[in-house]
Amino acid sequence: MAAWGGLLVPTDRQASRAPVGSVDGRLIYAVGDVHGCYDELRNLLEKIAADARERSAGRPVSLIFCGDYIDRGPASREVVDALWWLTRHGPFDLHCLKGNHEQGLLDYLDNPAEAAGWMQFGGLETLRSYGVAAPELYDDPDEHCRARDDLLESMPAAHLKFFESLELMVGIGDYVFVHAGVRPGVPLEKQAARDLLWIRQEWIENERPAERIVIHGHSWIDHEPDVCPHRIGIDTGAYETGVLSAVRIEDGQIGFLSARASGR
Repeated sequence: MAAWGGLLVPTDRQASRAPVGSVDGRLIYAVGDVHGCYDELRNLLEKIAADARERSAGRPVSLIFCGDYIDRGPASREVVDALWWLTRHGPFDLHCLKGNHEQGLLDYLDNPAEAAGWMQFGGLETLRSYGVAAPELYDDPDEHCRARDDLLESMPAAHLKFFESLELMVGIGDYVFVHAGVRPGVPLEKQAARDLLWIRQEWIENERPAERIVIHGHSWIDHEPDVCPHRIGIDTGAYETGVLSAVRIEDGQIGFLSARASGR
């Protein structure tokens, strides 16, 4: 896949495999896992806004985030600030999906001793972004309760409202947008929340199409989207690769955009 000015142009093989369908006349952008990479998010949003101005031609524009806004990267708080601002002032029809990392945070807020495993997969970085001294995984439960209380004190109420309002699934036309994927063989309306948030190999290795073309994050290979005949994975490991990606969907057309932090 070649890149010019942040626009990823699929190779012939990838383009031929890209699943296309109808989005009911809309222009849709879906963004992969951000993971606290605020600079990459800001640059990608600038590219999406410019692209939408050129292409929308009066069509409604939807912007869908596929979850995992926090953890791993250094600026979870700034990412949530930006997304909350978009929910109130952004120019797009906005949908923010819940990722397994947001669920990890909510579980920690509910029962920090039982959900201390969040420290192992990004909770440390998120606590630090809110100015909270992070406990170690195996610290005394009282330390985790202290960290939870400090987080609630430091976190703006709007951020908690944002986390609690996240969606699990969005369907538009021939496409459905989720965080991790869907359980093969299970109708979309009967999918379990845990699978939508956590499923990996059973979905990634599955070659059977779902009822709709699935756009998802959660699993990544490298800095390029994972394009398959029945799904598109748009997580490109921003916290490690430095590349945050989005897919642009129109009736019968697929395109990709990406961004790095300035100077990377």
